Amino acid sequence: MNNNTGTSLWQIAIQKFKRSKTGIFSFWYIVLCGFIAVFCYVLAPDNSNSANQMHLEIHSKPPGFSVQLLSIPSEVKNQQSWFSVFMKGKQNSSTEIPIKSFSVKNNQLEVIKYSDGLPKEFPSSYEKYIQQKTFYLGTDKYGRDLLSRLLIGARISFFIGFIAVFISLLIGIPIGAIAGYFGGKIDDFIMWIINITWSIPTLLLVIAITLALGKGFWQVFIAVGLTMWVEVARVVRGQVITTKQQQYVEAAKALGFSDFRIIFKHILPNILAPIIVISAANFAAAILIESGLSFLGIGAQPPTPSWGAMIKNHYNYIILGKPFLALIPGLAIMSLVMAFMLIGNTLRDALDVKA
Repeated sequence: MNNNTGTSLWQIAIQKFKRSKTGIFSFWYIVLCGFIAVFCYVLAPDNSNSANQMHLEIHSKPPGFSVQLLSIPSEVKNQQSWFSVFMKGKQNSSTEIPIKSFSVKNNQLEVIKYSDGLPKEFPSSYEKYIQQKTFYLGTDKYGRDLLSRLLIGARISFFIGFIAVFISLLIGIPIGAIAGYFGGKIDDFIMWIINITWSIPTLLLVIAITLALGKGFWQVFIAVGLTMWVEVARVVRGQVITTKQQQYVEAAKALGFSDFRIIFKHILPNILAPIIVISAANFAAAILIESGLSFLGIGAQPPTPSWGAMIKNHYNYIILGKPFLALIPGLAIMSLVMAFMLIGNTLRDALDVKA
């Protein structure tokens, strides 16, 4: 394909994409979620590891709840690099005690605890550690800041999409390209494997792989990725079967180019459009699968925050008068999945050369 033609086709596709308001909105929403996922510990009000600072006295409070907190500094000093704090949050955060009121008498700080209303004394120097804190999305059933847990949970949901799609592309593209290009018995054998994998329910296969690899953060990423390569392989195979009949492929064969070069330098660059579209759909599917696994208790393990686990921990609160505890992470999942589906549809229309 002529480079100028290729460039102009991509420019046309970009212009068509820019004309779609839903596509542009979805794109910037995904960029925002990606920014939050990367800088979650910088943005979270509670930047302790996994936002796991518990205040059982003020559990299940509504959005906008405000209370005074006495933050007692940790006696254990753990020197952390800025990169460690950026990736994992603060390891040794202060102990926070919710209080109703306080007063200073005889060089002693007397606070009235929020839990039982009983007074407790501290050195008067601790007065500087008292601060008013607002929980903008309320607190969960353990008294943890729901906003902080939601922000840090975005890292799980967002990154699992990237890792899963990357693994699916890494496996699916070569297998699909080999099957479509060579055909014959090679194609039959690969399609036999694809059909067997395709026949197994996705969630069941992910559960089996997760149980084999063990419960954990990275195990879920790998398990989801290993189940999504089938769709990529099928799409690539179909596109390669159609594209290998083109004249430029026949010309490349006549010039003596190797099969490897023809597949990866001539065919694959010209079938990127459907691969991009299926990747966007797989990204959304990966988020849903991870949420389902976390809801079942075999996803990211506590105290690591996950949107699916947050719904699992609070779904019974829907009938207890505090539905926001389950609805907020549910809306986060729905909005991010919808953004990827909308951007996938927009990309499909923009990259359709027949339109």
